[in-house]
Amino acid sequence: MYKYEIILYWSNEDDAFVAEVPELPGCMAHGRTQETALREVNEAMRLWIETAREGGDPVPEPKGERLMLA
Repeated sequence: MYKYEIILYWSNEDDAFVAEVPELPGCMAHGRTQETALREVNEAMRLWIETAREGGDPVPEPKGERLMLA
């Protein structure tokens, strides 16, 4: 389990729930249900971090606080 903030919302354009991880640029996933989107974004975070490490890029530490307010 990762400790990054996840923003979850419904997208009419995609006709799906979207989960975004603001601290990991470009890291997002979608699903027909909230649960699916969250499961998929956890896999996306794992792959994002793995790819960054393999490429020698920095992996940001989770801030541990709310980044955005609705």
